[in-house]
Amino acid sequence: MTSTLPRPQVQPQIKPMGVDACTALDRAFADFLQAQMPSPDPRHHLLAALTSYQMGRGHSCLDLQALQDQPAALLGWTAAQVQALPAHVRAAAASLPWCVGHDAPLVLAGDAASPRLYLRRAYRAEQDVMQALRARMAQPLRESADTVAHVNALFPPQAASADQIDWQKVACALAARSSLTLITGGPGTGKTTTVVRLLALLAAQARDQKNALRIRLAAPTGKAASRLGEAIQSAIVQLPPDLRIEPAAAPETLHRLLQFTPDAPLRPVPELACDVVVVDEASMIDLEMMARLLAAVPLSARLILLGDKDQLASVEAGAVMAQLCEGAAQGGYSAATADWIHTHTAQDVRAYVTPSGPGAALAQHTVMLRHSRRFAQDSGIGQWAQAVNAGDVHAVKTLLAQAPSAAATQDALFPPDVDLLSVPRLPHPALAQAVRQGWSHWSVLLEPLRSLQAVCSDAQARQLIERFADFQVLCALRSGPWGVAHLNLCISRWMGAGSEDWYSGRPVMLTRNDANLKLMNGDVGLCLPTANGLRVAFVQGGQIRWVLPSRLDAVETVWAMTVHKSQGSEFAQVLLVLPDSPSPVLTRELIYTGITRAKQRLTLLLASQSVLLQATATRVLRSGGLSELTQEN
Repeated sequence: MTSTLPRPQVQPQIKPMGVDACTALDRAFADFLQAQMPSPDPRHHLLAALTSYQMGRGHSCLDLQALQDQPAALLGWTAAQVQALPAHVRAAAASLPWCVGHDAPLVLAGDAASPRLYLRRAYRAEQDVMQALRARMAQPLRESADTVAHVNALFPPQAASADQIDWQKVACALAARSSLTLITGGPGTGKTTTVVRLLALLAAQARDQKNALRIRLAAPTGKAASRLGEAIQSAIVQLPPDLRIEPAAAPETLHRLLQFTPDAPLRPVPELACDVVVVDEASMIDLEMMARLLAAVPLSARLILLGDKDQLASVEAGAVMAQLCEGAAQGGYSAATADWIHTHTAQDVRAYVTPSGPGAALAQHTVMLRHSRRFAQDSGIGQWAQAVNAGDVHAVKTLLAQAPSAAATQDALFPPDVDLLSVPRLPHPALAQAVRQGWSHWSVLLEPLRSLQAVCSDAQARQLIERFADFQVLCALRSGPWGVAHLNLCISRWMGAGSEDWYSGRPVMLTRNDANLKLMNGDVGLCLPTANGLRVAFVQGGQIRWVLPSRLDAVETVWAMTVHKSQGSEFAQVLLVLPDSPSPVLTRELIYTGITRAKQRLTLLLASQSVLLQATATRVLRSGGLSELTQEN
């Protein structure tokens, strides 16, 4: 006779409401925590999934107060998805079992008014950034007797701007005395010019002390690093002869500067041997990369971060520059800082002194450049950028009503700097005509190189690459009928491309770094004929570099690119394509970034004006605790 053992009872799995809106990875993370340490409260499972979900969307944490007050805006969910959330989900955070212990996978931080739930990795990175910035701000100020003379030589007074504050001069003086400086401002406000003059000032001081100034220049992408190098070279020749400096070492990507490889998080951060580190396009730096940068720059060195706080934030988690420069428009200087600025620069910033108290410590290291030299007061591009950046829907409506049709201005001798192209669907003949017109000069140069016997010289390749960058199609979306993938197929046909994968004139962009070829993510090249067949031409160090197409295994055609990919670039003319329906990625930051890529002319392609207006009213509010630094004295 055999006995039958009772089967163990299996507890039914409780499916938390709302978790279906998260990704499979987020749900798997929450399932793993539940398996390791079971919790009977389904809200705990949901909170873990939502924390992972927000990390994937670029937030460094889950803002629990916002989850309670405005869940749709925080999560980017529909009303139906929000209704599926259980009641009192915020209150469940206090009893989360996965926050207990120093190495717990989740961290509950903040205060009762602003509680935040982090993944442990993100929390450590944020704390590292805050501690490093506090340590840097605590360094003694570096006063120098010759600062006034050098600053005045580098920034001579100009009658035309006598009634304006020279914020470049203020930024240079403050940076000369500090171990940390944040310089923010829109396109054309002179961030790079300011830094070149600062480097000239510091180099002069170093020469007086018989020292050499060790400078490192970097940017988040290869394209941004290349542009920084070009801008510095141009600005150096404008320096006073007695303060002119030798060109610094070529700017490099942050990955190369910080020796960042896939296993980098497992290795100690190498300390840089340097006196000054300048990082451009700092708005693109994510939280973990910023933590690594701050760990690598010794406290004895100056760190200068340049960026537009209003541009799109990093693709990865964190909105570091935006949070650190929160309130930069108001200044927030202490009376002592304002007095020092007046003494050393003769600039009166008393209107930007905090009304009570000494002002936040970080504000004394932050300068916002406000005067755009690219966009004049009557510039249409400047007016559009200002209205969108301010979220002023009424002003955008007025600009829409005033903007002429692109079809009517196509052949104008002096076309306006902003026009509209209204199309109900894609592809569309009006867009095809606009694209051909935008690249018309480039096409004329390319035409002789389409024959089988053609051979392209280095000079021709350089000219073609320069002319191609005069015009660019930018898209808000990557996929779908209004996205980059579809538009690249359409434009390839409109521009007369053949059916082959590689053809003369094909523009390509690298989608990841290639150490062997010394090419960087974001580098753009043109496929052109040579005596040895088709090759892809890139500009490197002012020289043309030819690469066999078969060696490029991570490239994509780039007649059109996303606005995200365009960061760090400028084009004479931009055609900005917006879709016919709202999307979570359509925000004022994205529209502002796309608009300000154009230097001379902007064409807005709209299927629906309401989509533009809704995007203008929608702001990216990334969750995180770095903004606490803007309140600390």
